[in-house]
Amino acid sequence: MYRLLSICLAAFLTGPAGALAQEPDAEPHQPSVENGRYIYIAGGCGSCHAAPASEKCDDPKTKDDFKPVGGRCLKTGFGTFYVPNITPDKETGIGGWSEQDFIKAITEGTSPSGENYYPAFPYSSYQRMKRTDLVDLWAFLKTLEPVSSIVPDHTLSFPYSIRRGLNIWKALHLDGKTFTPDPKKSAKVNRGAYLVEGPGHCGECHTPRNFLGGKIETKKLSGGPSPEGKGYIPNITPDKSGIGSWSEKDIVFALETGFLPNGDVIGGTMAKVQENMAQLTAEDREAIAAYLKSVPPVASDRPKTN
Repeated sequence: MYRLLSICLAAFLTGPAGALAQEPDAEPHQPSVENGRYIYIAGGCGSCHAAPASEKCDDPKTKDDFKPVGGRCLKTGFGTFYVPNITPDKETGIGGWSEQDFIKAITEGTSPSGENYYPAFPYSSYQRMKRTDLVDLWAFLKTLEPVSSIVPDHTLSFPYSIRRGLNIWKALHLDGKTFTPDPKKSAKVNRGAYLVEGPGHCGECHTPRNFLGGKIETKKLSGGPSPEGKGYIPNITPDKSGIGSWSEKDIVFALETGFLPNGDVIGGTMAKVQENMAQLTAEDREAIAAYLKSVPPVASDRPKTN
């Protein structure tokens, strides 16, 4: 306990965690805009950063996923987060950033000026991404139309409004490690694991959180209360309370079409995720299914309803 308190105090006093951002590759990488577009879709970037389809900032539908001007909001128990503009506009977007600024932001949660980003931006998952994919994603973002769009500031309650406090959160929940394939698993399962744990950031919604908003890794992918405060995110481990009765083909079919094995359809914010998954290759959907069936089954904590 005293060691934990020491870590937290040191993190609070010393400022943003340093040097977590990935170092440049030993070998030069020629950016692929095509792969960057694919990663943009796999990561659901447009689903969050595009303007909402209506005047409601929390509308799960978006106007144009390839015009990420920001403006959507995430209403949570900590307050309301507003999603920023990530077009190449130099004044209100990321047009003034360097490639390394981008990689530092997406893997470390730190702005070019050294300010902490809130983990509503899922950098604890994006830190797992390969540098080559990040470079490609940056190359794709630079091809988008720069659009001026001013987004409201977050409205958070005390003490969550104190960004320096995020140093403690990062010390506890950010390790700076990229995805490492499991040599005991097949290439297919490892590809699925990378997509789920990295760009797909599935655990950000499907893993329950502690009182600080950190993911409880022992209950990984077992579902939990929606981070946006509405409803319950389902268990996607192969437990009987999750997708234990689903086959890999069932998972692939759901990701491709939106239809569940019981004939129901995917709804809510997951509908946008499914739309993105439908644009991936068949091989990648199969890899995701193989990985989800390979993870340890974890019983859901979802309260029973009458």
